Amino acid sequence: MDTVTTPSRHDRPSQRHRLGHRAWWVAGAALLAVVVAGAFSTLPGLLTGPLHEEFGWSRGSIGLAASVNMVLYGLTAPFAAAFMDRFGMGRVVVVALLVVASGAALTTVMATAWQFTLYWGLLVGLGTGSMATAFGATVTQRWFVRRRGLVTGIIASGSVFGQMVFLPALSWVVDHHGWRPSLVSLVLAACATAPLVGLVLRDHPADVGLEPYGAARPVAKPAPADGAGRRAVKVLRASAHTGPFWLTAGAFAVCGASTNGIMWTHFTPAAHDHGMPATTASSLLAAIGVFNVIGTVVSGWATDRGDPRRLLAVFFTLRGLLLMCLPVLMSATVRPSMLAFVVVFGLLDLATVPPVIALCREFHGDDGAIVFGWVGAAHQVGAALAAFGGGAARDTFGTYAPVWMTLGILCAGAALLSLMVRRPSPAGQGAGSYAAADEQRP
Repeated sequence: MDTVTTPSRHDRPSQRHRLGHRAWWVAGAALLAVVVAGAFSTLPGLLTGPLHEEFGWSRGSIGLAASVNMVLYGLTAPFAAAFMDRFGMGRVVVVALLVVASGAALTTVMATAWQFTLYWGLLVGLGTGSMATAFGATVTQRWFVRRRGLVTGIIASGSVFGQMVFLPALSWVVDHHGWRPSLVSLVLAACATAPLVGLVLRDHPADVGLEPYGAARPVAKPAPADGAGRRAVKVLRASAHTGPFWLTAGAFAVCGASTNGIMWTHFTPAAHDHGMPATTASSLLAAIGVFNVIGTVVSGWATDRGDPRRLLAVFFTLRGLLLMCLPVLMSATVRPSMLAFVVVFGLLDLATVPPVIALCREFHGDDGAIVFGWVGAAHQVGAALAAFGGGAARDTFGTYAPVWMTLGILCAGAALLSLMVRRPSPAGQGAGSYAAADEQRP
Protein backbone atom coordinates (compact mmCIF):
# COMPACT_ATOMS: atom_id res chain seq x y z
CA MET A 1 0.00 0.00 0.00
CA ASP A 2 1.38 3.38 -0.95
CA THR A 3 2.50 5.90 1.62
CA VAL A 4 0.19 8.88 2.02
CA THR A 5 1.46 12.40 2.55
CA THR A 6 -0.79 13.99 5.18
CA PRO A 7 -1.64 17.67 4.83
CA SER A 8 -0.92 19.91 7.79
CA ARG A 9 -3.69 20.45 10.33
CA HIS A 10 -3.78 24.11 9.34
CA ASP A 11 -4.40 23.36 5.67
CA ARG A 12 -6.75 20.39 5.90
CA PRO A 13 -10.10 22.01 6.87
CA SER A 14 -9.93 24.73 4.25
CA GLN A 15 -8.90 22.24 1.58
CA ARG A 16 -11.64 19.83 2.58
CA HIS A 17 -14.57 22.20 2.47
CA ARG A 18 -13.76 24.92 -0.05
CA LEU A 19 -14.46 24.65 -3.77
CA GLY A 20 -10.70 25.08 -4.17
CA HIS A 21 -10.19 21.47 -3.13
CA ARG A 22 -8.33 19.58 -5.87
CA ALA A 23 -11.27 17.19 -6.15
CA TRP A 24 -13.30 19.89 -7.91
CA TRP A 25 -10.53 20.45 -10.46
CA VAL A 26 -10.34 16.72 -11.13
CA ALA A 27 -14.11 16.62 -11.53
CA GLY A 28 -13.84 19.56 -13.94
CA ALA A 29 -11.25 17.74 -16.06
CA ALA A 30 -13.46 14.66 -16.12
CA LEU A 31 -16.42 16.82 -17.10
CA LEU A 32 -14.46 18.34 -20.00
CA ALA A 33 -13.58 14.89 -21.36
CA VAL A 34 -17.18 13.72 -21.03
CA VAL A 35 -18.45 16.87 -22.79
CA VAL A 36 -16.20 16.24 -25.80
CA ALA A 37 -17.09 12.54 -25.89
CA GLY A 38 -20.77 13.44 -25.72
CA ALA A 39 -20.43 15.65 -28.78
CA PHE A 40 -19.72 12.58 -30.90
CA SER A 41 -23.10 11.05 -30.04
CA THR A 42 -24.87 13.93 -31.78
CA LEU A 43 -23.67 13.05 -35.25
CA PRO A 44 -25.56 9.85 -36.23
CA GLY A 45 -28.85 11.75 -36.42
CA LEU A 46 -27.23 14.49 -38.51
CA LEU A 47 -25.44 12.04 -40.80
CA THR A 48 -28.40 9.78 -41.63
CA GLY A 49 -29.79 12.02 -44.37
CA PRO A 50 -26.48 13.06 -45.98
CA LEU A 51 -25.10 9.51 -46.03
CA HIS A 52 -28.35 8.16 -47.47
CA GLU A 53 -28.22 10.76 -50.25
CA GLU A 54 -24.49 10.49 -51.05
CA PHE A 55 -23.99 6.73 -50.84
CA GLY A 56 -27.53 5.39 -51.19
CA TRP A 57 -27.23 3.41 -47.96
CA SER A 58 -30.44 2.37 -46.21
CA ARG A 59 -31.34 3.87 -42.87
CA GLY A 60 -31.03 0.39 -41.39
CA SER A 61 -27.38 0.05 -42.48
CA ILE A 62 -26.58 3.51 -41.16
CA GLY A 63 -28.36 2.64 -37.92
CA LEU A 64 -26.26 -0.56 -37.72
CA ALA A 65 -23.07 1.48 -37.40
CA ALA A 66 -24.70 3.57 -34.67
CA SER A 67 -25.80 0.35 -32.96
CA VAL A 68 -22.28 -1.11 -32.99
CA ASN A 69 -21.03 2.17 -31.57
CA MET A 70 -23.55 2.04 -28.72
CA VAL A 71 -22.91 -1.62 -27.88
CA LEU A 72 -19.15 -1.11 -27.73
CA TYR A 73 -19.69 2.09 -25.75
CA GLY A 74 -21.47 -0.01 -23.16
CA LEU A 75 -19.17 -3.04 -23.21
CA THR A 76 -16.04 -0.92 -22.96
CA ALA A 77 -17.13 0.95 -19.82
CA PRO A 78 -16.58 -1.80 -17.18
CA PHE A 79 -13.21 -2.76 -18.66
CA ALA A 80 -12.22 0.90 -18.82
CA ALA A 81 -13.10 1.30 -15.14
CA ALA A 82 -10.88 -1.68 -14.31
CA PHE A 83 -8.06 -0.38 -16.52
CA MET A 84 -8.27 2.96 -14.72
CA ASP A 85 -7.59 1.07 -11.50
CA ARG A 86 -4.57 -0.56 -13.11
CA PHE A 87 -3.05 2.17 -15.28
CA GLY A 88 -4.62 5.38 -14.02
CA MET A 89 -7.53 7.52 -15.15
CA GLY A 90 -5.38 10.08 -16.94
CA ARG A 91 -3.66 7.60 -19.25
CA VAL A 92 -6.87 5.79 -20.14
CA VAL A 93 -8.80 8.98 -20.91
CA VAL A 94 -6.03 10.54 -23.02
CA VAL A 95 -5.71 7.36 -25.10
CA ALA A 96 -9.51 7.22 -25.44
CA LEU A 97 -9.65 10.79 -26.79
CA LEU A 98 -6.98 9.98 -29.38
CA VAL A 99 -8.81 6.80 -30.44
CA VAL A 100 -12.03 8.77 -30.87
CA ALA A 101 -10.22 11.38 -32.96
CA SER A 102 -8.69 8.66 -35.15
CA GLY A 103 -12.04 6.99 -35.76
CA ALA A 104 -13.72 10.25 -36.70
CA ALA A 105 -10.85 11.23 -39.00
CA LEU A 106 -10.99 7.89 -40.83
CA THR A 107 -14.76 8.25 -41.24
CA THR A 108 -14.19 11.28 -43.47
CA VAL A 109 -12.47 9.08 -46.09
CA MET A 110 -14.80 6.05 -45.99
CA ALA A 111 -16.48 4.76 -49.13
CA THR A 112 -18.54 1.74 -47.99
CA ALA A 113 -21.03 1.01 -45.22
CA TRP A 114 -18.77 -1.55 -43.55
CA GLN A 115 -16.08 1.12 -43.20
CA PHE A 116 -18.59 3.36 -41.44
CA THR A 117 -19.33 0.48 -39.05
CA LEU A 118 -15.59 -0.08 -38.49
CA TYR A 119 -14.47 3.53 -38.03
CA TRP A 120 -17.51 5.01 -36.33
CA GLY A 121 -18.94 1.89 -34.76
CA LEU A 122 -15.71 0.30 -33.51
CA LEU A 123 -13.14 3.04 -32.91
CA VAL A 124 -15.43 5.85 -31.80
CA GLY A 125 -17.48 3.38 -29.75
CA LEU A 126 -14.39 2.09 -27.91
CA GLY A 127 -13.09 5.59 -27.25
CA THR A 128 -16.32 7.16 -26.04
CA GLY A 129 -17.09 4.06 -23.97
CA SER A 130 -13.89 4.64 -22.02
CA MET A 131 -15.30 8.03 -21.00
CA ALA A 132 -18.79 6.77 -20.17
CA THR A 133 -20.65 7.36 -16.92
CA ALA A 134 -18.59 4.59 -15.26
CA PHE A 135 -15.68 7.03 -15.58
CA GLY A 136 -17.65 9.63 -13.66
CA ALA A 137 -18.54 7.03 -11.04
CA THR A 138 -14.83 6.24 -10.61
CA VAL A 139 -13.99 9.92 -10.13
CA THR A 140 -16.66 10.46 -7.48
CA GLN A 141 -15.86 7.24 -5.66
CA ARG A 142 -12.17 8.12 -5.33
CA TRP A 143 -12.27 11.89 -4.85
CA PHE A 144 -15.53 12.57 -2.98
CA VAL A 145 -17.15 11.43 0.24
CA ARG A 146 -19.65 14.28 0.45
CA ARG A 147 -21.67 15.53 -2.53
CA ARG A 148 -21.27 12.25 -4.44
CA GLY A 149 -24.76 12.31 -5.88
CA LEU A 150 -24.43 15.95 -6.91
CA VAL A 151 -21.03 15.46 -8.57
CA THR A 152 -22.24 12.30 -10.28
CA GLY A 153 -25.15 14.26 -11.73
CA ILE A 154 -22.89 17.08 -12.93
CA ILE A 155 -20.43 14.75 -14.68
CA ALA A 156 -23.20 12.60 -16.13
CA SER A 157 -24.85 15.70 -17.56
CA GLY A 158 -21.62 16.51 -19.39
CA SER A 159 -22.39 14.11 -22.23
CA VAL A 160 -25.64 15.88 -22.98
CA PHE A 161 -24.07 19.28 -22.38
CA GLY A 162 -21.59 18.35 -25.13
CA GLN A 163 -24.50 17.60 -27.40
CA MET A 164 -26.11 20.88 -26.45
CA VAL A 165 -22.95 22.87 -27.19
CA PHE A 166 -21.94 21.16 -30.42
CA LEU A 167 -25.25 20.09 -31.97
CA PRO A 168 -26.48 23.44 -33.37
CA ALA A 169 -23.04 24.28 -34.73
CA LEU A 170 -22.56 20.83 -36.26
CA SER A 171 -26.02 20.96 -37.80
CA TRP A 172 -25.19 24.32 -39.40
CA VAL A 173 -21.88 22.96 -40.71
CA VAL A 174 -23.60 19.90 -42.22
CA ASP A 175 -26.22 22.10 -43.93
CA HIS A 176 -23.75 24.64 -45.33
CA HIS A 177 -20.48 22.77 -45.82
CA GLY A 178 -21.30 19.05 -45.79
CA TRP A 179 -20.87 16.30 -43.22
CA ARG A 180 -17.09 15.86 -43.46
CA PRO A 181 -16.12 19.26 -42.01
CA SER A 182 -18.35 18.55 -39.02
CA LEU A 183 -16.28 15.45 -38.27
CA VAL A 184 -13.03 17.39 -38.64
CA SER A 185 -14.31 19.88 -36.05
CA LEU A 186 -14.79 17.08 -33.54
CA VAL A 187 -11.36 15.62 -34.33
CA LEU A 188 -9.76 18.97 -33.49
CA ALA A 189 -11.80 19.26 -30.27
CA ALA A 190 -10.69 15.80 -29.08
CA CYS A 191 -7.03 16.47 -29.90
CA ALA A 192 -7.11 19.81 -28.06
CA THR A 193 -8.75 18.27 -24.97
CA ALA A 194 -6.34 15.35 -24.54
CA PRO A 195 -3.33 17.33 -23.23
CA LEU A 196 -5.48 19.48 -20.95
CA VAL A 197 -7.04 16.42 -19.34
CA GLY A 198 -3.64 14.78 -19.02
CA LEU A 199 -2.28 17.76 -17.09
CA VAL A 200 -5.15 18.14 -14.59
CA LEU A 201 -6.63 14.67 -14.04
CA ARG A 202 -5.14 12.75 -11.11
CA ASP A 203 -5.98 9.21 -10.08
CA HIS A 204 -6.33 9.56 -6.32
CA PRO A 205 -6.22 12.27 -3.60
CA ALA A 206 -3.17 10.55 -2.10
CA ASP A 207 -1.26 11.42 -5.29
CA VAL A 208 -1.31 15.07 -4.22
CA GLY A 209 -1.29 14.55 -0.46
CA LEU A 210 -4.98 15.26 0.13
CA GLU A 211 -7.97 13.50 1.61
CA PRO A 212 -11.11 13.01 -0.51
CA TYR A 213 -13.53 15.91 -0.43
CA GLY A 214 -15.57 15.67 2.77
CA ALA A 215 -13.41 12.97 4.36
CA ALA A 216 -12.28 13.38 7.98
CA ARG A 217 -8.83 11.93 7.28
CA PRO A 218 -6.58 10.99 4.33
CA VAL A 219 -7.31 7.74 2.50
CA ALA A 220 -4.48 5.53 1.32
CA LYS A 221 -4.27 4.86 -2.39
CA PRO A 222 -4.86 1.18 -3.19
CA ALA A 223 -2.09 -0.67 -4.96
CA PRO A 224 -2.65 -1.03 -8.73
CA ALA A 225 -4.77 -4.09 -9.41
CA ASP A 226 -3.29 -6.71 -11.73
CA GLY A 227 -5.45 -8.36 -14.35
CA ALA A 228 -7.81 -5.46 -14.96
CA GLY A 229 -9.74 -7.36 -17.61
CA ARG A 230 -10.07 -10.43 -15.38
CA ARG A 231 -11.31 -8.24 -12.55
CA ALA A 232 -14.04 -6.75 -14.72
CA VAL A 233 -15.24 -10.24 -15.68
CA LYS A 234 -14.98 -11.46 -12.08
CA VAL A 235 -17.10 -8.57 -10.85
CA LEU A 236 -19.69 -9.32 -13.52
CA ARG A 237 -19.81 -12.99 -12.56
CA ALA A 238 -20.27 -12.17 -8.89
CA SER A 239 -22.84 -9.42 -9.36
CA ALA A 240 -24.79 -11.57 -11.81
CA HIS A 241 -25.67 -13.84 -8.87
CA THR A 242 -27.79 -11.05 -7.39
CA GLY A 243 -31.35 -10.15 -8.29
CA PRO A 244 -30.90 -6.38 -7.95
CA PHE A 245 -28.23 -6.42 -10.64
CA TRP A 246 -30.59 -7.89 -13.23
CA LEU A 247 -33.50 -5.70 -12.22
CA THR A 248 -31.37 -2.56 -12.44
CA ALA A 249 -29.74 -3.66 -15.70
CA GLY A 250 -33.13 -4.41 -17.26
CA ALA A 251 -34.53 -1.03 -16.29
CA PHE A 252 -31.39 0.72 -17.51
CA ALA A 253 -31.59 -1.10 -20.86
CA VAL A 254 -35.00 0.49 -21.36
CA CYS A 255 -33.46 3.81 -20.35
CA GLY A 256 -30.91 3.49 -23.15
CA ALA A 257 -33.54 2.52 -25.70
CA SER A 258 -35.79 5.44 -24.77
CA THR A 259 -33.08 8.13 -24.73
CA ASN A 260 -29.92 8.13 -26.83
CA GLY A 261 -30.93 4.96 -28.67
CA ILE A 262 -33.95 6.57 -30.29
CA MET A 263 -33.81 10.30 -29.58
CA TRP A 264 -30.25 11.11 -30.57
CA THR A 265 -30.36 8.84 -33.62
CA HIS A 266 -33.91 9.16 -34.93
CA PHE A 267 -35.57 12.26 -33.49
CA THR A 268 -34.22 14.54 -36.23
CA PRO A 269 -35.24 12.21 -39.11
CA ALA A 270 -38.65 11.66 -37.46
CA ALA A 271 -39.25 15.38 -37.13
CA HIS A 272 -38.14 15.85 -40.73
CA ASP A 273 -40.80 13.31 -41.77
CA HIS A 274 -43.36 15.79 -40.42
CA GLY A 275 -41.88 18.62 -42.47
CA MET A 276 -39.65 20.15 -39.80
CA PRO A 277 -36.23 21.32 -41.08
CA ALA A 278 -33.31 19.26 -39.76
CA THR A 279 -31.68 22.36 -38.30
CA THR A 280 -34.81 23.16 -36.29
CA ALA A 281 -35.09 19.58 -35.03
CA SER A 282 -31.42 19.63 -34.02
CA SER A 283 -32.02 22.85 -32.12
CA LEU A 284 -34.82 21.13 -30.20
CA LEU A 285 -32.42 18.34 -29.29
CA ALA A 286 -29.93 20.93 -28.10
CA ALA A 287 -32.68 22.50 -25.98
CA ILE A 288 -33.36 19.08 -24.48
CA GLY A 289 -29.70 19.09 -23.52
CA VAL A 290 -30.10 22.37 -21.63
CA PHE A 291 -32.83 20.96 -19.41
CA ASN A 292 -31.00 17.65 -19.23
CA VAL A 293 -28.18 19.32 -17.34
CA ILE A 294 -30.66 20.79 -14.87
CA GLY A 295 -32.56 17.53 -14.46
CA THR A 296 -29.45 15.42 -13.88
CA VAL A 297 -28.00 17.77 -11.29
CA VAL A 298 -31.34 17.96 -9.46
CA SER A 299 -31.61 14.17 -9.64
CA GLY A 300 -28.17 13.86 -8.04
CA TRP A 301 -29.24 16.20 -5.26
CA ALA A 302 -32.46 14.20 -4.74
CA THR A 303 -30.55 10.90 -4.77
CA ASP A 304 -28.44 12.11 -1.85
CA ARG A 305 -31.67 12.59 0.11
CA GLY A 306 -34.24 10.06 -1.13
CA ASP A 307 -34.94 6.51 -2.26
CA PRO A 308 -33.31 5.95 -5.68
CA ARG A 309 -35.80 3.19 -6.58
CA ARG A 310 -38.80 5.50 -6.26
CA LEU A 311 -37.03 8.23 -8.18
CA LEU A 312 -36.40 5.79 -11.04
CA ALA A 313 -40.05 4.67 -11.06
CA VAL A 314 -41.25 8.26 -11.33
CA PHE A 315 -38.74 9.14 -14.06
CA PHE A 316 -39.62 6.10 -16.20
CA THR A 317 -43.37 6.58 -15.84
CA LEU A 318 -43.24 10.21 -16.95
CA ARG A 319 -40.84 9.46 -19.79
CA GLY A 320 -43.08 6.70 -21.13
CA LEU A 321 -46.10 8.99 -21.19
CA LEU A 322 -44.13 11.65 -23.06
CA LEU A 323 -42.92 9.23 -25.74
CA MET A 324 -46.41 7.89 -26.36
CA CYS A 325 -47.63 11.46 -26.91
CA LEU A 326 -44.80 12.38 -29.29
CA PRO A 327 -46.47 11.30 -32.60
CA VAL A 328 -49.25 13.84 -32.10
CA LEU A 329 -46.86 16.59 -31.00
CA MET A 330 -44.66 16.60 -34.09
CA SER A 331 -45.39 19.04 -36.89
CA ALA A 332 -43.63 21.17 -39.46
CA THR A 333 -43.38 24.06 -37.01
CA VAL A 334 -42.43 24.32 -33.36
CA ARG A 335 -45.61 24.55 -31.30
CA PRO A 336 -45.98 25.21 -27.56
CA SER A 337 -46.81 21.53 -26.98
CA MET A 338 -43.49 20.52 -28.54
CA LEU A 339 -41.65 23.06 -26.39
CA ALA A 340 -43.32 21.56 -23.31
CA PHE A 341 -42.13 18.11 -24.43
CA VAL A 342 -38.58 19.41 -24.84
CA VAL A 343 -38.55 20.87 -21.31
CA VAL A 344 -39.99 17.87 -19.49
CA PHE A 345 -38.15 15.22 -21.50
CA GLY A 346 -34.92 17.12 -21.00
CA LEU A 347 -35.41 17.13 -17.24
CA LEU A 348 -35.97 13.35 -17.28
CA ASP A 349 -33.48 12.23 -19.91
CA LEU A 350 -30.34 11.54 -17.84
CA ALA A 351 -32.01 11.88 -14.44
CA THR A 352 -31.89 8.09 -14.09
CA VAL A 353 -28.09 7.99 -13.88
CA PRO A 354 -27.47 9.20 -10.27
CA PRO A 355 -30.05 6.79 -8.74
CA VAL A 356 -28.63 3.83 -10.65
CA ILE A 357 -25.07 4.68 -9.60
CA ALA A 358 -26.27 4.99 -6.00
CA LEU A 359 -27.86 1.52 -6.14
CA CYS A 360 -24.69 0.00 -7.62
CA ARG A 361 -22.64 1.58 -4.84
CA GLU A 362 -25.06 0.33 -2.16
CA PHE A 363 -25.01 -3.26 -3.36
CA HIS A 364 -21.44 -3.63 -4.61
CA GLY A 365 -19.28 -1.33 -2.50
CA ASP A 366 -15.78 -0.82 -3.90
CA ASP A 367 -16.76 -2.61 -7.10
CA GLY A 368 -19.66 -0.23 -7.65
CA ALA A 369 -18.05 1.69 -10.51
CA ILE A 370 -17.27 -1.52 -12.42
CA VAL A 371 -20.74 -2.91 -11.76
CA PHE A 372 -22.24 0.32 -13.01
CA GLY A 373 -20.11 -0.15 -16.12
CA TRP A 374 -21.83 -3.48 -16.73
CA VAL A 375 -25.24 -1.99 -16.01
CA GLY A 376 -24.29 0.75 -18.45
CA ALA A 377 -23.51 -1.95 -21.00
CA ALA A 378 -27.13 -3.07 -20.71
CA HIS A 379 -28.13 0.57 -21.24
CA GLN A 380 -26.16 0.65 -24.48
CA VAL A 381 -27.50 -2.69 -25.69
CA GLY A 382 -30.98 -1.25 -25.28
CA ALA A 383 -29.86 1.90 -27.08
CA ALA A 384 -28.35 -0.13 -29.92
CA LEU A 385 -31.53 -2.16 -30.40
CA ALA A 386 -33.57 1.04 -30.53
CA ALA A 387 -31.14 2.69 -32.97
CA PHE A 388 -31.24 -0.25 -35.35
CA GLY A 389 -34.89 -1.13 -34.75
CA GLY A 390 -36.00 2.48 -35.19
CA GLY A 391 -34.36 2.69 -38.60
CA ALA A 392 -35.68 -0.71 -39.64
CA ALA A 393 -39.21 0.21 -38.49
CA ARG A 394 -39.06 3.44 -40.48
CA ASP A 395 -37.97 1.51 -43.59
CA THR A 396 -40.79 -1.04 -43.07
CA PHE A 397 -43.74 1.10 -41.94
CA GLY A 398 -42.79 4.47 -43.37
CA THR A 399 -43.34 6.09 -39.95
CA TYR A 400 -41.82 6.13 -36.47
CA ALA A 401 -45.21 6.05 -34.67
CA PRO A 402 -45.03 2.33 -33.66
CA VAL A 403 -41.57 2.92 -32.19
CA TRP A 404 -42.72 5.69 -29.85
CA MET A 405 -45.66 3.61 -28.58
CA THR A 406 -43.49 0.53 -27.99
CA LEU A 407 -40.93 2.52 -26.03
CA GLY A 408 -43.65 4.09 -23.89
CA ILE A 409 -44.87 0.64 -22.87
CA LEU A 410 -41.31 -0.50 -22.11
CA CYS A 411 -40.81 2.51 -19.84
CA ALA A 412 -43.82 1.42 -17.79
CA GLY A 413 -42.15 -1.98 -17.39
CA ALA A 414 -38.88 -0.32 -16.32
CA ALA A 415 -40.75 1.60 -13.61
CA LEU A 416 -42.04 -1.68 -12.19
CA LEU A 417 -38.56 -3.26 -12.31
CA SER A 418 -37.16 -0.32 -10.36
CA LEU A 419 -39.69 -0.77 -7.58
CA MET A 420 -38.90 -4.49 -7.37
CA VAL A 421 -35.29 -3.82 -6.30
CA ARG A 422 -34.85 -4.64 -2.61
CA ARG A 423 -32.24 -2.41 -1.00
CA PRO A 424 -29.63 -3.94 1.33
CA SER A 425 -29.80 -3.54 5.09
CA PRO A 426 -28.05 -0.43 6.45
CA ALA A 427 -25.32 -2.57 8.00
CA GLY A 428 -24.42 -4.05 4.64
CA GLN A 429 -24.64 -1.05 2.39
CA GLY A 430 -21.48 -0.54 0.39
CA ALA A 431 -19.56 -2.72 2.81
CA GLY A 432 -17.98 -5.26 0.59
CA SER A 433 -16.39 -6.08 -2.70
CA TYR A 434 -18.25 -8.67 -4.71
CA ALA A 435 -15.04 -9.67 -6.45
CA ALA A 436 -13.57 -10.55 -3.06
CA ALA A 437 -16.71 -12.40 -2.09
CA ASP A 438 -16.51 -14.38 -5.31
CA GLU A 439 -12.97 -15.44 -4.51
CA GLN A 440 -14.11 -16.80 -1.15
CA ARG A 441 -16.81 -19.02 -2.59
CA PRO A 442 -15.95 -22.75 -2.55
